[in-house]
Amino acid sequence: MARGRTTPHDRALGHSRRNLLRAGALLALGGAVAPLTGCDLLDRGDGQHQAPDPLEPLAAQARELAARHRAALAADPGLAPLLTPIADAHEAHAAELAKLTGRPAASPGPSPSPEATGGDRATVLAALREAEQGGREAAAKLCAEAPAERAALVGSIAAARATHVEALR
Repeated sequence: MARGRTTPHDRALGHSRRNLLRAGALLALGGAVAPLTGCDLLDRGDGQHQAPDPLEPLAAQARELAARHRAALAADPGLAPLLTPIADAHEAHAAELAKLTGRPAASPGPSPSPEATGGDRATVLAALREAEQGGREAAAKLCAEAPAERAALVGSIAAARATHVEALR
């Protein structure tokens, strides 16, 4: 009898040693991987633990600036021709940033400071101008750090805020 050869009797069973070893290796591999599926090793990060988007502070700032302008309008309706377009622009920026980040727009930020709602017209405008200047600087800094696909929007927001500073003079 020859060794290492398959006899017709062995073939009748339909299982070669090689096929049995392959099946055993697949079962062992499947058994080793199955317990890992419940832990984070095979997790693809489907959005449950996303880091905050770097544009979220800019969106929050746009909502806060809009709220400040609306509060100043409520305190002095005579400023409507000047402040309404600026407040509308900030609200539009917040909406666009919410679309870009894929997160819903949050409610407006903290209530405006007393300087923005009280005092004479010059004091109110100076406070709004200072807030716009801070917003412009924040947007310009973020524009320099933003990826190309976001830099255009952030740059346009920075430019709009610079224009707001000049309009409030």
